[in-house]
Amino acid sequence: MSTATDTPDRTAGRTAAGPAPAGRFRPLRWWPAAVLLVLVVAPFSAVPVPGLLDGPLGSAGSLQLLATCLLFGALATGYDLLLGRTGLLSFGHALYFAAGSYATNLFLLEAGLPFALAAVLGLLFGIALALALGSVSLRVTGIGFSMVTLAFAQAGSILVSRDPGGVTGGEEGRAAPSDLLPSSLVGIDNTANLYWIALAYLVLTLGVVHWAVRSPTGRVWEGIKENERRVEVLGLKPYGFKLTAFVVAGALAALGGIVHLLLTGGSTPQTTTSDFTLSLLVMVVLGGSGTRWGPMVGGILYTWADHRLGDLAGSGTVADLPAVLRVPLSQPLFLLGVVFVAVVHLLPGGLARLPSRLRGASNRKETGVS
Repeated sequence: MSTATDTPDRTAGRTAAGPAPAGRFRPLRWWPAAVLLVLVVAPFSAVPVPGLLDGPLGSAGSLQLLATCLLFGALATGYDLLLGRTGLLSFGHALYFAAGSYATNLFLLEAGLPFALAAVLGLLFGIALALALGSVSLRVTGIGFSMVTLAFAQAGSILVSRDPGGVTGGEEGRAAPSDLLPSSLVGIDNTANLYWIALAYLVLTLGVVHWAVRSPTGRVWEGIKENERRVEVLGLKPYGFKLTAFVVAGALAALGGIVHLLLTGGSTPQTTTSDFTLSLLVMVVLGGSGTRWGPMVGGILYTWADHRLGDLAGSGTVADLPAVLRVPLSQPLFLLGVVFVAVVHLLPGGLARLPSRLRGASNRKETGVS
């Protein structure tokens, strides 16, 4: 039988045990801020990173590679708004990335506009294109939606390659006019500024995606992904919500195209192909679709591996191997494919699921559960 004297003890125990976890300081929660600080100050560092980068961390070559990795990490995060958050498999996302790049470049080359105005107009063009094509593509669902987006992407790629009126440059692309770009963004000496722009784009994309998925609209996206018919039964119209996701993802892609224009100094037709979108799909699956950090991690690692494995494939070490090893290892796509298959097979759910899987394995080991 309980007594009156036990009650305060139990109450005190609950009070002591309850609030403690909520108020406990957790340093690990602040790791994104620590990583961001390291990335911000990276251009000031001369620390060598052998194996990962060719030169010191703050060298122009290293910063260029890092900026490209950050750019594609952000692009994969924006693409996951469709795939991982709303369940829309689009094969035409590259079109909006290319639209931002080509439109901005054309406003510079053909109209002679200052860069800031050309970038704003290029972004608006990308948003308008996503709105127009998304409103058509989303009239169908499932594989039909994927095929329609692929058709639009293929049409855009053909248009660019045909070079109507000489405005796209065809297979050669078109270089951005350096005299119309801000002087602080031109030249190898200003690589750090381009790196910070790519970093800012990544932070902006992460912020927009995080805010969007936590909003009421984001919760509807999750419902659409799980069961679109159930959303309709609740009295909501999925079409408008899916179009919103499509336009937001397209706007982020168009902004990425503008950053890519600055990083590479021009617009290239490779960014218009369906292979480009397939690369985004691989990045998202590699990192973990539908997770907060997975697509970013997948985009960064895939881009880094794409560049570094290319160097490895052309190295003397590979050239000296027997033909049975030299031939496959001299193909960067083969190496990337092997890495991708290994990750998908060994880590279902992508790299983002690795910490939870390790914790689960550790808990099973401690409890003796096989």
